Amino acid sequence: QVQLVESGGGLVQAGGSLRLSCAASGRTFSSYHIGWFRQGPGTEREFVARIYRSGGLIYYGDSVKGRFTISRDNAKNTGYLQMNSLKPDDTAVYYCAAAERFTSAESFYDYWGQGTQVTVVS
Repeated sequence: QVQLVESGGGLVQAGGSLRLSCAASGRTFSSYHIGWFRQGPGTEREFVARIYRSGGLIYYGDSVKGRFTISRDNAKNTGYLQMNSLKPDDTAVYYCAAAERFTSAESFYDYWGQGTQVTVVS
């Protein structure tokens, strides 16, 4: 089993940046692919980005391409989501999740963090 804890959320002005972290404990972090998802007010949870367990393959959701960067440090058992050029539409609770299958489909992610709130104001 893997325990995930997100941090780094907060309140930021439009155009600003935040870096989210996802600290893992339990089973070997490097055995899992990591995904970031978000859920805004009144919306369904949305895929944001995913990274292969080795870090060698990355995919982004269309709404964040060119602005967000996903990464991981397996030596530190931590994943990251660097968010730049933030917009009010990026306001959401952001979740990291771990999966044995490399996919954007949230149903395949077995382990989830509790989420961290990101609020972008104009």
